[in-house]
Amino acid sequence: MEEAHLYQKIAATLRQEVLDGRLRPGERLPSLRETAKQWRCTLGTAQRAYAELVRQGLVTSRPGQGTRVAEPPARQDDTPLRRALLVHRAETFLLETISAGYSLAEVEPALRLALDQWRAIASAPSEAAADVLRFAGSHDLALSWLAAYFPQIMPRFTLQLGFTGSLGGLIALGQGQADLAGCHLWDEESSSYNAPYVRRLLPGKRIALLTLAQRRLGLAMPPGNPLGIRNLGDLSRPGLRFINRQPGSGTRVWLDAALRRLGVDVSRIQGYQDERLTHSDLARAVAAGQADLTFCLETAAQAFGLDFIPVVTEPYDLVIPAEKWELPSVRRLAEWLTSAEARQAIAELGGYETTHTGEIRWVE
Repeated sequence: MEEAHLYQKIAATLRQEVLDGRLRPGERLPSLRETAKQWRCTLGTAQRAYAELVRQGLVTSRPGQGTRVAEPPARQDDTPLRRALLVHRAETFLLETISAGYSLAEVEPALRLALDQWRAIASAPSEAAADVLRFAGSHDLALSWLAAYFPQIMPRFTLQLGFTGSLGGLIALGQGQADLAGCHLWDEESSSYNAPYVRRLLPGKRIALLTLAQRRLGLAMPPGNPLGIRNLGDLSRPGLRFINRQPGSGTRVWLDAALRRLGVDVSRIQGYQDERLTHSDLARAVAAGQADLTFCLETAAQAFGLDFIPVVTEPYDLVIPAEKWELPSVRRLAEWLTSAEARQAIAELGGYETTHTGEIRWVE
């Protein structure tokens, strides 16, 4: 690989380690000499990779202190100057990407995916605040978009996301660490979604299931489907590298059950235990050549230019305890989801059906 391209690969690999949480704020990166040895490159190439990470604001480099992952900036008062500086930085980024040949139509979804990734690793349950609506649960790209749009629906309020998987979201509700959860858990015994799990994990509580959308899940592979994938049975094909969601996620629950019904031995699937926290992570891994195949949301596959074979359409519900239903932010969100504006916005993300968006059913 040419040195000019190798530095970008080194920077991208380290950046992913920061995003995945393997390198944490304040942690020191390997020395330039160690990195050069690992990648079999010159010190100049390693230095150029680190300079790129500094430029992106992911790391800081100081004489005698080495290169470290940048600490999150301290919260400052929301001033016009602060906002103006942020807009200036955004315009600088846009100018750079457009000069590199990217169109605005390409930049916008890329930014959405980047924000989605940061929310996935940066959000964590926190103490309740009057102006924060705390979410915990299954990863969803429409929900990530909604978090960014939420201040327009409910001024002065923030939708705080913590992607913990569907089961983790219900547990967070039971422990009082979230105001609402995101869930798409398939129950084999009743052949239904969500309600059986809500009854088991939140017994004795009156719970609303507010439908965000119906989502299409399926097999995603590189453009052109070079390995000729046809269905779930192909997952156990020798030599095929798979990548999976983590246990407790609704996607993993459904996939485990589907493969049992097909009689597929998951121990024969190479990479079945190679797990990621989000659908974006899955699609990114296939696009980067780290896997041949995954099972993910259609909208994530589209975002990374992958081929997609639809397998199942499932409901994604927001799980809301009755005592939280009367919160102004929750009521406004429920009202907005019944609007034509909401259905159009979610449908335009791709991979979603919005016929039932905004519908409510109660679990007693």
